[in-house]
Amino acid sequence: MGMKDQFQDKTEQWQQQAKQKAQEGREQAQRGRRGEQDERMRDEESERLRREEQERLDPDYDM
Repeated sequence: MGMKDQFQDKTEQWQQQAKQKAQEGREQAQRGRRGEQDERMRDEESERLRREEQERLDPDYDM
């Protein structure tokens, strides 16, 4: 195996590693966005439930 072949093999290995790392980064970013969306939805739902509970327990002064 000549030096040119060694360099070419090494370059291909680095390119493959770079592709794998890029894919892992994209997957991690997607998981992060999904987590933020889930958390935001939970916050909105708990806020809505809190308001409904507060309205239900507040006395009605319009009577």
